[in-house]
Amino acid sequence: MSKLPAQKLTTDQNGVSVIQTQGQPHASGLQQVPQLVPASSGGGGKAAPPSKARKSAADKNSEEYRQRRERNNLAVKKSRLRSKQKAQDTQQRVNELKEENERLEAKIRLLSKELSVLKDLFLEHAHNLADNVQAPGTEASGTNNNQ
Repeated sequence: MSKLPAQKLTTDQNGVSVIQTQGQPHASGLQQVPQLVPASSGGGGKAAPPSKARKSAADKNSEEYRQRRERNNLAVKKSRLRSKQKAQDTQQRVNELKEENERLEAKIRLLSKELSVLKDLFLEHAHNLADNVQAPGTEASGTNNNQ
């Protein structure tokens, strides 16, 4: 049986734990790649970014931190107000368009009725003209009889 190489756990400059294998090179002659393992053994999840990892209780009490929080709170408040105003403007526009749509539909109904009345008048007039117009042969013979 072959002897397993010894392993050493170290932490690199980024705070990442690395398992390094010590001893003789691998039998195949290939170099082994170190294995990365999480720095903390508790509870999975994402590691904190370096910017947040450096924060300490003293930083949260500093004047700069309070000023940044205040600016951020104002920006969030302003953003929410803009969002609320945009939603109100959109709702107002929807209401205006609904009213305009109702007016236009009423106008369509009125114009359709007017068109129907005008069609009926036209057809009645055309029918009366057709009844009043005599055939060309009848009219010609009537004038010949008078002579």
